[in-house]
Amino acid sequence: MTDTSVSTKTEDKLRAAMDRLLSGKPQHSDGRLTKNNLALEAGVSPATMFRAKAVLADWDAHIDAHGSLTPGEARRDADIDDLRRQLAAAKRQITELNRRLTAATTVIASLHHDNQMLRTEHHVVGTVTELLPRPRD
Repeated sequence: MTDTSVSTKTEDKLRAAMDRLLSGKPQHSDGRLTKNNLALEAGVSPATMFRAKAVLADWDAHIDAHGSLTPGEARRDADIDDLRRQLAAAKRQITELNRRLTAATTVIASLHHDNQMLRTEHHVVGTVTELLPRPRD
């Protein structure tokens, strides 16, 4: 669709800028998908950009359909989601291992106590008789 309120050259600049921004390859802006960045990327004033109704309609349609995240932001968000899932799994594993460690500690303490009691019960106070080997006949 061609816009008659801006020159063909301006519309071409805006469409090229839109393509660069949407593909994540900005040359003159930070790459965020905003209309201000579209004007900056195209090298036109915001007022001129807002007169390009057909370009803005295409821009709005794309943003409505795909969201305002750049490809890099989408990858970043996907990476963050993946890392959050990994962190949650690691936390679950740590919780389970801590539960097992606590149970093992309780069992070890109980066995140590039983061992000490058995040693006390079987400790004989008295003289020690040395056992000598029997003489051979």
